[in-house]
Amino acid sequence: MSLLDSDPGSKAVPLQITEDEAALYDRQIRLWGLEAQQRMRNATILVVRLRGAATETIKNIVLAGIGKLVIWDDADVAPEDLGAGFFFRDEDVGKKRVDAAKPRIEGLNPLVAVEAISSASVLEREKLDTLVQSVDLVCVTDSERDFLIRVNETCRRTGKPLYFGGTYGLLGYIFCDLLKHEYITPNRAGGKQETGKDVKVAVSYSTLREALEHRWTGVSRRQAKSLNPAVVFIIIALWEFQSRHQGGLPDDPGHVDELENIANTLITKAEVNKDALPAIPRELVETMVTTATHEFAPVCAVVGGMLAQDILKALGAREAPLANFFTFDGSTGGGNVVRMSMA
Repeated sequence: MSLLDSDPGSKAVPLQITEDEAALYDRQIRLWGLEAQQRMRNATILVVRLRGAATETIKNIVLAGIGKLVIWDDADVAPEDLGAGFFFRDEDVGKKRVDAAKPRIEGLNPLVAVEAISSASVLEREKLDTLVQSVDLVCVTDSERDFLIRVNETCRRTGKPLYFGGTYGLLGYIFCDLLKHEYITPNRAGGKQETGKDVKVAVSYSTLREALEHRWTGVSRRQAKSLNPAVVFIIIALWEFQSRHQGGLPDDPGHVDELENIANTLITKAEVNKDALPAIPRELVETMVTTATHEFAPVCAVVGGMLAQDILKALGAREAPLANFFTFDGSTGGGNVVRMSMA
């Protein structure tokens, strides 16, 4: 289902922006238009897991003026959450993350309704279907691949667009499956933008499972290098490592060889140009084993900010969103978008 064609928020009677809201969101309305702001105002977004990247994403989408935010996390606030999770304070340690964060999220924008869920059972199959069906867009952060695939399958069944995002130390990623997404863009036929003329563009996205089968055959050495495939494959390798270790991340020097072997196997299977990436850099693997379990606030801010920006693009349907896998390397400050298994 396209967000452009559906009633915003999937409500029988979409809410209209009031004069007070129009004044509050005046700058945004001037930027992307009243219709786009209206779609955001009527959208209900589910965010799963409240770690560093999620807090930045939530801050931005709430300030932008979505209609309702549903947050899920069954974990308690831990001391390590206080670094990148700016919704948490020292006195919150031991409390449920969602309970500690909810009043501070509400304080950002009282016009946005916030619902907090901490029950693990809601992510079981039938209950997850019901929860996803009740929202307009799903955003899952800092989760294992197998869970991401399961949520992706649920979103496909229910026709809901979704985003995944997270960080591993200095690295971060965003993946989106927007089903068949339609958006309006200026007509640039012939290389020139025609004033006042817009065109509707439709893009079909792949699932995460399909994206992970992406082959790099035909991608030249120059093209592959520009996409920084080492970061792509070390993130995918971390997902595979978690799958083999009941969700655990590598955190011991003894894990270096295993993670390196996983990454190199994935690179070979994907048929990456050997001139561009003959093997995963050993130094990168060693860095991940040392830092993957840690959060760095600046990396969370970049990834969470990018994630929020793209969610708003998808809701507003006024610009092209990501297509479809973004990676960020905090050691260089660079980011790349790889089109994986998309036509």
